Amino acid sequence: MNITATMVKELRDKTGAGMMDAKKALVEVDGDMEKAMELLRQKGMASADKKMGRIAAEGRIGSYVDDSKGAMIEVNCETDFVAKNQEFIDLTNGLAQLVAETNPADVDSLMETICPKCGKPIADVIKAKIASIGEKITVRRFVRYEGNLATYIHNGKIGVLLQTDAADAALAKDICLHIASSAPEFVSRKDIPQSVIDEETRIEMGKEDLANKPEQIRAKIVEGRVNKLMSHRCLLEQPFVKNPDQTIEQLISGKFNIVKFDRFVLGEGLEKRSDNFADEVMSQLKG
Repeated sequence: MNITATMVKELRDKTGAGMMDAKKALVEVDGDMEKAMELLRQKGMASADKKMGRIAAEGRIGSYVDDSKGAMIEVNCETDFVAKNQEFIDLTNGLAQLVAETNPADVDSLMETICPKCGKPIADVIKAKIASIGEKITVRRFVRYEGNLATYIHNGKIGVLLQTDAADAALAKDICLHIASSAPEFVSRKDIPQSVIDEETRIEMGKEDLANKPEQIRAKIVEGRVNKLMSHRCLLEQPFVKNPDQTIEQLISGKFNIVKFDRFVLGEGLEKRSDNFADEVMSQLKG
């Protein structure tokens, strides 16, 4: 039977097993998912299974940039304590460098990539880290750029990767700091999808303070409001955080153009772990 990447991913999600372990188990039982899960449990994967069921919304944003390529990655764990551990920091930064150097297509491809230091798939490297650290560890996402690049990581919680069409290290660093602080969504107006503008227009048109105004006047007010909203979301139109009298567009004029950027915020959109300290103490006493 042909063992597909989708099958391997499903088994990994269910058991927390490494990429190669999951694939070998499926091959051994001719693709039977239930038998593969049982086989992995028999081989001692039960504890990893429990860890992979936990919530991992802490972690770290890491990045790596050299002369022509770079990457930014989010690696999640369960607690902020582990995220500040040097072993976890080194893992995150090492994975960012590996992404930059090997250009994997996605997270699953990264898991199959061979670690140049130990010769094992990254899935197995992470599995070993889970065993040594004692927490669920997952790679959530990454981006990779080529060209003139700059990066900024703020306390491992916010990360920026920037590409420009010319080199200016000091200015590019300032732009990264600005992006981290001001959270733009687009480089310029031309990058905003019409659907975003339409949605904001719909919301503004429905606001109570405009309900009794004539249609023509209401449309003009809404246009102005949406225009202002969009300017706040465009990097080039934002006031520079170090000098609010100057926009980013004015700051970079004649120096370089901004090609693209990505901004990661640790754990955005993930379910957060909520611990009850009293319950935790009681569970430890009972245990």
